Amino acid sequence: MRGTEVKSIRNGSVNLKDSWCSIIKNELFVNNMHIGLYDHGNIFNTDPLRVRKLLAHKKEINKFFGQIKLQGVSIIPLSLYFKDQHVKLQIGLCKGKKLHDKRAVIAERTANRNIERTLKEYQKF
Repeated sequence: MRGTEVKSIRNGSVNLKDSWCSIIKNELFVNNMHIGLYDHGNIFNTDPLRVRKLLAHKKEINKFFGQIKLQGVSIIPLSLYFKDQHVKLQIGLCKGKKLHDKRAVIAERTANRNIERTLKEYQKF
């Protein structure tokens, strides 16, 4: 990470939503992680959505690669934190939802919405 990116992270202008990690030629990269532009930066500001290389041990990268290929999981960034002056990215192996799981969540959400509507109507009287 560059200096202006670290300053932006310290200001809290980072978004991990919709970001993921990929392994290319035994190197770990984070994609689509938005780090906002630093307010007081000038020509040193970089593209907010650029692909950033992560440092990891070769053993860890090989373990992640094996689990991606065998189990069909994805590497997802969970949080950013500081340890001394270094920025650390916590990542996790995640599996997507199955179609029946999504249907159950949608059905539960609509049921809760209907309950809230009826409660709101009864509270008016």
